[in-house]
Amino acid sequence: MSENRKPLLHFVGKLSSGTAVGNSGKTHCPLCMGLFKAPRLLPCLHTVCTTCLEQLEPFSVMDFRGGDSDTSSEGSIFQELKPPGLQPQIGILCPVCDAQVDLPMGGVKALTIDHLAMNDVMLESLRGEGQGLVCDLCSDREVEKRCQTCKANLCHFCCQAHSHLGKPILCPTHPAEELRLFCELCDRPVCRDCVVGEHREHPCDFTSNVIHKHGDSVRELLRGTQPHVEALEEALAQIKGTNSALQERVEAVAADVRTFSEGYIKVIEEHRDKLLKQLEDIRIRKENSLQLQKAQLEQLLADMRTGVEFTEHLLTSGSDLEILLTKGVVVERLTKLNKVEYSAHPGINDKIRFFPQEKAGRCRGYEVYGTISTKEVDPAKCVLQGE
Repeated sequence: MSENRKPLLHFVGKLSSGTAVGNSGKTHCPLCMGLFKAPRLLPCLHTVCTTCLEQLEPFSVMDFRGGDSDTSSEGSIFQELKPPGLQPQIGILCPVCDAQVDLPMGGVKALTIDHLAMNDVMLESLRGEGQGLVCDLCSDREVEKRCQTCKANLCHFCCQAHSHLGKPILCPTHPAEELRLFCELCDRPVCRDCVVGEHREHPCDFTSNVIHKHGDSVRELLRGTQPHVEALEEALAQIKGTNSALQERVEAVAADVRTFSEGYIKVIEEHRDKLLKQLEDIRIRKENSLQLQKAQLEQLLADMRTGVEFTEHLLTSGSDLEILLTKGVVVERLTKLNKVEYSAHPGINDKIRFFPQEKAGRCRGYEVYGTISTKEVDPAKCVLQGE
């Protein structure tokens, strides 16, 4: 195996306002609201400072809820409990979406480091309060990247001519060694000492040789996730339209009820009020059903967007090693989201009809007419009558 090393600047991304780098969601912790410090990537693809995560109240997954982590938008929280005698899994809740996060044996510090967020924080620091920076070499063009070795701010043209390597990502097991290899068996980056030690006889290759295969698999998964975003947006648009139609239909039926009731004075007015109360109950029931479906789809859409946006940002802005370091979390999250079942159509309709000629019984000795129905007419069950 041979290593194909290319000059790589540590920071990637353009230093301009309005980009993802300038977005506080990419550089600021959702808990402390400050710039990320040692950011950790959660399975739901949200990023939080290490110290902020350590301040969250942990819980026993066996006591709280079982099953897989990250249940913000799929399945019930009431999962089958683990058999007695097992060591309970410790978990926390994501402060952004309330997804369950099962902590690994090493705790919060064993979660995946979000190197993209660290890059974005450094670029945000360079931008300062929106003041533009010019290249330290040519003093002519806008700064796009920064060489961690030379501490020089560089434009895109000078980056291509710059040969210094960026800040290496070191092995957590062997801090003196850089992560340059990838173990296919363990599915994670390793260093040279790992290959001759723990990963001896494992199939390993340089990251530059395997990034295409693993990057393509993530892209393929992303292509399968993106259509769900469009389907969810369309479903929410249909719910909005149905809700508007429901409101219009309720108003129309209420007008019919009021017109019919005017001729019956007090007795009919009493019957009218009864019909309006029934209609309001139908509206509330149908609207509550729509609102519940809307909330579920919005949560699922938010989860899908988070997965798509993070993965797109990873594939476009991350280095080979950063993609490989984050691939496991991203693949697991997108796979889980792609398995979520949802209905792309409103769960209820706006079918409400008023039948003014139908008997409604007697009220204070008077025969009253007019009923409200939400049933749909089935033409197959209709019977034609004639002379």
